[in-house]
Amino acid sequence: MNEDTQDTSPVAGSAATVEEKEKKEEEEKGKEEDGEKLPPVLTTSSTAASGEVERGAKGQLSTFNSFISSVSQKKEVVEKRSSPTQVVTPNVKNVRDLPPICLDVRQKQRLSLDSLSAEMKGPIPLEPALPIRTKTMKDFQEDVEKVKSSGEWKEVHDFYLTTFDSFLELSATFKKDANTPFNTIEDSGVNAKFVNAVYDALLNTPQDIQKSVLKGIINSLLREWKGPRSKDDLRAYFILLQNPQFNNTSTYVIYAHLLRQIATLVEADHHFLVHWFKKLSQKRFKQLVDRLLQFISLRLFPAKPEEFPPMTKCSWWIPSAAKVLALLNSANDLAHLPLIPYTDFYNSTLDHIDLMEEYHTWQCFGNPRSRFSFCQYPFVISIAAKKIIIQRDSEQQMISIARQSLVDKVSRRQRPDMNMLFLNMKVRRTHLVSDSLDELTRKRGDLKKKLKVTFVGEAGLDMGGLTKEWFLLLIRQIFHPDYGMFAYHKDSHCHWFSSFKCDNYSEFRLVGILMGLAVYNSITLDIRFPPCCYKKLLSPPIVPGDQNTPVGICNITIDDLYQIMPELAHGLNELLSYDGNVEEDFYSTFQVFQEEFGVIKSYNLKPGGDKIPVTNQNRKEYVQLYVDFLLNKSIYKQFAAFYYGFHSVCASNALMLLRPEEVEILVCGSPELDMHALQRNTQYDGYVKTDLTIRYFWDVVLGFPLDLQKKLLHFTTGSDRVPVGGMADLNFKISKHDTSTNWLPVAHTCFNQLCLPPYKNKKELKQKLIIGISNSEGFGLE
Repeated sequence: MNEDTQDTSPVAGSAATVEEKEKKEEEEKGKEEDGEKLPPVLTTSSTAASGEVERGAKGQLSTFNSFISSVSQKKEVVEKRSSPTQVVTPNVKNVRDLPPICLDVRQKQRLSLDSLSAEMKGPIPLEPALPIRTKTMKDFQEDVEKVKSSGEWKEVHDFYLTTFDSFLELSATFKKDANTPFNTIEDSGVNAKFVNAVYDALLNTPQDIQKSVLKGIINSLLREWKGPRSKDDLRAYFILLQNPQFNNTSTYVIYAHLLRQIATLVEADHHFLVHWFKKLSQKRFKQLVDRLLQFISLRLFPAKPEEFPPMTKCSWWIPSAAKVLALLNSANDLAHLPLIPYTDFYNSTLDHIDLMEEYHTWQCFGNPRSRFSFCQYPFVISIAAKKIIIQRDSEQQMISIARQSLVDKVSRRQRPDMNMLFLNMKVRRTHLVSDSLDELTRKRGDLKKKLKVTFVGEAGLDMGGLTKEWFLLLIRQIFHPDYGMFAYHKDSHCHWFSSFKCDNYSEFRLVGILMGLAVYNSITLDIRFPPCCYKKLLSPPIVPGDQNTPVGICNITIDDLYQIMPELAHGLNELLSYDGNVEEDFYSTFQVFQEEFGVIKSYNLKPGGDKIPVTNQNRKEYVQLYVDFLLNKSIYKQFAAFYYGFHSVCASNALMLLRPEEVEILVCGSPELDMHALQRNTQYDGYVKTDLTIRYFWDVVLGFPLDLQKKLLHFTTGSDRVPVGGMADLNFKISKHDTSTNWLPVAHTCFNQLCLPPYKNKKELKQKLIIGISNSEGFGLE
C-alpha cells in the first residue's frame, strides 16, 4: 500500500479514522458510553505472558507508546484525505443483534458447538482469490540466518511488510495449500509451525520491522466489512490473535480493536474459531489465555494509567477480552483432554475487586447485554473468590431469616430468645442419625441459620468444635458399609449410592442437607464421592419449579464409570474393542442383573431388552444404556432425595458460578498440600517455634512422603484435604502434652489440635508420630 512508504502518519491516520468514526457514531446515538461499550456475551489470576516473550518485547517495543500516541495527533490530516481503507469497528446496532456464543450461566447449560454441522449449512461467502506466495518456512528461516552474518534485514523486512499488509496476504502466506478451501471445523488450514517461526523471530527484529507489522494490522482492521466474513478472514483473526507483540501494553489499543472484532463475529464464525483453538499446542494456547488475562488485569489496575485511554472511553475493552476468553474456555472444554487445567483461566486480580457488586449486578440485570459483570464469565473467577461470594450470600440469607424470626416474635408480643437466631441441634450420641434426621426435619425452616450443636447430657458451649464433631461422627456412621446407604469401592477409593430399593429415602436427604450445611457453614467434610456426583448435583443448579422435572440426571459416559468401577468400565471397553463376533461369543442381551439383599433381580435396559441380543452393531448403545442405568436410573430416587436435601440449604444463584470440580473442593477441600504453609501458620500452646521438639517435628514432617503427610492431616483435622483458603484457614495448633515420652501423640480433631509430648530426640518423635497417625482409628483420636 502507498501509505506504507511514509513514516507513521498513515498508521496514525488510519487509526485516527477509527476514533473519528466511533465519535461520529456516538454523537448520532447521543450516548457516548453506549457507543463505546461492547455488549457482553452470556457464557458461563492475573498471569503474565511467557517470560521469554516478555523480555524480548520489553527491549524492542520501548517506543511504541509514542508510536501509538501519534494516532490521535493526526486526526485533522486524515479528515482531509480520502483513504480507501477508512473502515471502522462494526455498527453497534448490528452487534446487539448477534446471538451469544453460549446460554446464560443462570441456566447452566453448555452450548453444544458440535450441534452445528461442519459446513454450517448456511451459505459460505465466496473466498477471494489469494495472492500466490511461494516462500516456505525453510526459506524464511534461511533469510533470518543470513541476517546474522550480513546484518542486512531487507529480505526479512519485505516479508513482514507484505505478509501483514492485509488479511488476504496473511492467509496466502500461512495457508497450507492455497488451492484447498479448508471450510470445515476440523482443520484451520493454517501452517502452525510457520506461524510460530515467524512470531518467534519477530520480537528479535529491529523496531522499524515491528512497527511495519503493527501498521499492517491497523490497516487490516480498518477494512470496510460488507457481509459475512470469509474463512480466510477467520484464519487471519486466528493468526493475528497469536501475535506476541500484544504482550506489550503500548500495543493494547490495537489489541483491543482486534478483540472487539473477534468478539462481534457471528456465532457460526465463533464455532469455527473454537474448534481451531482446540487444535493449538498447549504452549501456544496457554500464551493466548495468559495474554488475555494480563490484558484484563492491567486494564483494571494499570501500572501507568496514562498509557491507556480513560475507562469511560474504552469500557468495551474488558467485555471484548472476556468474550474471546470464553471462546478459548469452550475450546478447552471441547478438547478430548483439556489443553490446560481449568484453574489456568482464573484471574487472581479479580480477588481484589468488589465481588459482591459484580454478583449483585449479575443478579439484578436480567438482560446481561445491559450491563457487564464478571459473573457472566465465572471461569475467570477463582474458587477462593467464589467461596467469598457464596459465604457472603449465605450470611445475608442467614441475617435475613434471623431478622424475620425476630420480627415475628415481636409482632406476636413474645419475648425474643437468642436461640431463635440459630439452627439449634440437640442430639444423643447413642441415636445420632435418627435424632439428627428428626431435628433437621422439624427445623427445616431454620436450615439457613447459623448452626449450633448440643450433645444431650453433656455440658459444653458450641464454639465450632461441637459442630465439627457432629459432622465427623455423623458422616462416619452414615458412610459405614454396615449402614448400607453407600457402597465403598476399593479400586477407586470412593463411595457410591446403593441401588437397593426402600420405602423411605429420607436418610439420603439428610446426607444432602449435611453437605449443604457444610458449604453454608464453611466446614470441610471427609467425604469421597466421584466427580460425576458433583456434576449430577448441578443438574440443574437451581431446583426446578415443576416437581415432575427430573433432577440429578446428566450426560454420563464410560469415563465417569471408570472413576467409580474401573474394572467394570475396563470390561465394557473390551467389549467395544472386541474384534470377534460379539453376539456369538458374549451371548448377552439388553438386560442386566443386580443382587439386592441376597436376591438376584433383572432389569431391561430398553423395552424388550431381554430378547434383544448385543451385537457388533448395537454394542455402543448397550454400553451407553448400561452406564446410564448404573449411574442415573438405578439410583434415581436415592440421588433425587440427596439433591433436594443439598439444595434445601444451598438454594443460591451463586451455585451457578461453580464447576462440579469446584463444588467438590468447597465440600471436601483441596487435595493439594503445602506443609511449608502449614508450618508458617501453625499456632503453639506450651511450645514456641524455636523449641527443640518443634524443630524435630517439622524436620520429620517436611521429610515425610505425601501419603504420611496426608495421614498426619487426617489424624489432626479429620480430613486429609485443605480448605479453599489454604493452610491458614485450618487454624492448626500444636500443644505441649506434659506426660511421659512413652505416650503417643493425641489429636483433638474438633479443634485441629495436636498434643505432642516433649520427645527427647528426632528418632523417638518420628517413630511415635508414625505409629500414631498410621493407627489412629480406635485410639488417640478424640
